[in-house]
Amino acid sequence: MSKKTIRVEVAYARVDQQWVLPLSVTLGTTIDLAIKQSTILTLCEELTRENLTVGVFGEVRRLSDVVKAGDRIEIYRTLICDPKEARRDRAS
Repeated sequence: MSKKTIRVEVAYARVDQQWVLPLSVTLGTTIDLAIKQSTILTLCEELTRENLTVGVFGEVRRLSDVVKAGDRIEIYRTLICDPKEARRDRAS
């Protein structure tokens, strides 16, 4: 019997470019393994497994969490500036 697969997406955005990579993974796949299968780590050299902060539909998750059908795994980058500080600067 073949293993059941589900569809997920891996998303990452730089300031100048973004990626949304659809892929099929085996049921029970972790976020970590889905990211590896997506090849995003080779496309974006600044990303390493050790510095990843990830989420699914805006909710922060662990790399060890199992994905569900239709999940969009988002890889977050560090903020360039603090949004509160930027707002204060614009207001003054």
